[in-house]
Order: sequence, then C-alpha cells, then structure tokens
Amino acid sequence: MLSALLWALIGGTIIGLLGKMLAPGDRDNVPLWLTVLCGIGGVLLGNFLYGLFFDLNTRGFDWWRHGWQVVVAAILVSLAAGRTARTR
Repeated sequence: MLSALLWALIGGTIIGLLGKMLAPGDRDNVPLWLTVLCGIGGVLLGNFLYGLFFDLNTRGFDWWRHGWQVVVAAILVSLAAGRTARTR
C-alpha cells in the first residue's frame, strides 16, 4: 500500500512536470501540488484511455502508454492553468 502511494507520487510528479512542459499557454500559475495532482490524474486517465484501444499487457517499457499519460496530463495542466488564472 505504501509503495503504491509512493509510486503514484513519483510517477505523478514526473508525468505532471512533463505535461506542464508540453502544455500550451501560461502554465506558470499552476503550483507544484496541482501539477502533481494533474500528473496523477494523467497517469490514471491515460492508462484507462489507452486500455480502451490497446492491450495493457505489453513487455518492457511501454512508450505509447506513457505518451498518452503525458498528453492527458498536459490537457489537465492546461485546464488547471485556465482555472487558476480566472481565480487570481
């Protein structure tokens, strides 16, 4: 349980930061904690969407699945940036 939480935080941070770099527009308004949450959401939603179209049981490092995760995280970061810009 603790290792799953730790991997979710590490993976969410990496995917969130990659998504933040890929996201268009003004992303500087998004704090780190929200970037990590967008990364965790990107991992979960990206896995789900990838699983709808492709087989999740692949051998080795699945670059395509992680690409989907980063793109979903970029969309979430863009949405968060637009939301935080309106509230400030």
